Amino acid sequence: MPTSKWRDDTLRPTAISAIGLRKAYGAEVALDGIDLRVPAGSVFALLGPNGAGKTTAVKILSTLITADAGDLRVGGHDLAVASQAARGTIGVTGQFSAVDGLITGEENMLLMADLCRLPRREGRRVTAELLERFDLTEAAKKPAQSYSGGMKRRLDLAMTLVGAPQIIFLDEPTTGLDPRSRHNMWQVIRGLVAEGATVFLTTQYLEEADELADRIAVLDDGRIAAEGTAEELKRLVPGGHVRLRFAAPTAYRSAAAALRDAAPDDEALTLRLPSDGSQRELRSILDRLDTVGIEADELTVHTPDLDDVFFALTDRGEPHRSHTSKETGR
Repeated sequence: MPTSKWRDDTLRPTAISAIGLRKAYGAEVALDGIDLRVPAGSVFALLGPNGAGKTTAVKILSTLITADAGDLRVGGHDLAVASQAARGTIGVTGQFSAVDGLITGEENMLLMADLCRLPRREGRRVTAELLERFDLTEAAKKPAQSYSGGMKRRLDLAMTLVGAPQIIFLDEPTTGLDPRSRHNMWQVIRGLVAEGATVFLTTQYLEEADELADRIAVLDDGRIAAEGTAEELKRLVPGGHVRLRFAAPTAYRSAAAALRDAAPDDEALTLRLPSDGSQRELRSILDRLDTVGIEADELTVHTPDLDDVFFALTDRGEPHRSHTSKETGR
């Protein structure tokens, strides 16, 4: 489900925008003129295979490297002329931990407070609050190298938040974490957005994007292959259908006569109709049954998942995994 409480993206101010973003390394084009808009107070997920350009996009938008072309604005600041001002609004958690394992968790936090130029007393206050928030108080005095992977990732994100950034870039933040640690990180991200932060997320976990993102863009070979909500993207992929099951043969035959475009299964007493799973299409099917006074004993909606979307949009001739669609029954 979307993380943000907003229903209409057009009502929100823009936190991040890119028009015609381009970056090449010699003859290799990493980003080929992409357009992005991230509303404030939302989670935006950028998906794509390895080498698609996700990390390059994060590095450019977080001012770590410069673009070759494009109109880029972060936190209301034009990156071409005010990158320093933009830096004051953002925090970045990269793919690889910025934690220094030779010093304690608390010392890592205090070092970040110094880098953010917080007064000493303020730095200690913020450090204590964030360590408590991320459940790291008991481990604060221990060397960070002794932390588990999940603890290091929480410390990494806590360090990112020392300067109270309005916009947070998370580049594959849960890579390598066990399922429990990953779900804990999801809760942290939801909490940040609930407090008004904007999160720009790259991830290899399609379930993660489905759970967290208000909007998702699929990046492939340096270009945006598709963008929309998770449900909008799922409707791009064929294969969705509605399955109707009937207990009585007479009801089944009457329904088959009313729904002539359905594929019948006489043995199972089921009908299958192509559908994107939208409320409008479901209502249309049920209305057609109502006109002949028939009610299905079971209705199941089969919809493609984000794995299907990912493979359909980024297919490079590689073998596909065997997968099944998600189902919701009624």
